[in-house]
Amino acid sequence: MIRIEKKTWPDLFQKVLDGSKSFDLRLGDFECAEGDVLVLREWDPGTQEYTGREIEKEITFIFNTKDISFWSEEDVNKYGYHIMSLK
Repeated sequence: MIRIEKKTWPDLFQKVLDGSKSFDLRLGDFECAEGDVLVLREWDPGTQEYTGREIEKEITFIFNTKDISFWSEEDVNKYGYHIMSLK
């Protein structure tokens, strides 16, 4: 198990804190595994500084992909993707 620290903007940080956001989308430029701890540190883009608030969440599922070929490139460019959190 490792701890992975990432910055997150205030509105998204608050949603994780409130429990309404139970997922995180990141560029896959780091190693992680189920059971690792994601430490989200609140970052204020206005001041370009951390606020001091942080929250720790256990990673319970990882979906790694470079592309998803379920839909045509035309449809993806037109509509994009939804990333949905389920309860």
